[in-house]
Amino acid sequence: MRARLQRAYPDLTVELLGMTTEGDRKLGTTLAKIGGKGLFVKELEEALLEGRADLAVHSMKDVPVNLPEGFTLAAIGEREDPLDAFVSGKYASVADLPHGARVGTASLRRESQLRARRPDLDVQPVRGNVQTRLRKLDEGEYDAIILACAGLRRLGLGDRIRSAIPAEDSLPAVGQGALGIECRSDREDVHRLVSILGDADTAWCVRAERAMSRALAGSCTVPLGGFAQISAGQAVLRGFVSTPDGKRLERARAESPVAGVSPEALGQRVADQLLSAGAAEILAVANA
Repeated sequence: MRARLQRAYPDLTVELLGMTTEGDRKLGTTLAKIGGKGLFVKELEEALLEGRADLAVHSMKDVPVNLPEGFTLAAIGEREDPLDAFVSGKYASVADLPHGARVGTASLRRESQLRARRPDLDVQPVRGNVQTRLRKLDEGEYDAIILACAGLRRLGLGDRIRSAIPAEDSLPAVGQGALGIECRSDREDVHRLVSILGDADTAWCVRAERAMSRALAGSCTVPLGGFAQISAGQAVLRGFVSTPDGKRLERARAESPVAGVSPEALGQRVADQLLSAGAAEILAVANA
């Protein structure tokens, strides 16, 4: 994104402000236990508020569906591969894993869908940055780990992906694969500058996914996924809510034309379907 801004505005100076968030520092446990995805954006928002930064770039799957007052998503870039990645030195796919194989993941969403599909597997938490997780895999702590294809590709580690897990088997997280640019709501100058980085179809899809999650009051304590795609002017949104053990998993799907229909309306339709199917009971237990 820095390179694109500098190409578009040759006289613009773009400085990178490296930051480590609380979510990056607390690597010893799952996100659900340490406060959720907001831990990855809080310090960046403080930098925006204090004027130390003009914009912040986030992985959209880490951005809470309700932004604090005074902040806005100025642009959402074109989506990278949104699927989950199966990573293993010994096996080519989830289907190839033997009974009792040890699989690492830090995501309740991935874990619940994996347990629903393969209850015979030994699914265990794995935290740390991507390199740490890969090292643990290579040292034999796990037979396989599940990561995001987008994250691996952006780090130049796409060759570690043995296979991409189809969305039918592991529905992606809301916003997975997309990068969002956040800034203060009163910074119209920043809005104008970064508008060139936005991708209309990706933004529409991510807005629908986030609307679904918002309507369900989704959080890191609830296994939840949402994935929208656009083809020939028609949008399809799929969503699911599950118990952590995967024994109860509710799915829903809806579609609508993109033109003349808000993505939020489609997200609400899928959320309503899930609630009618019994997701309310799952959410009530998870949030109790």
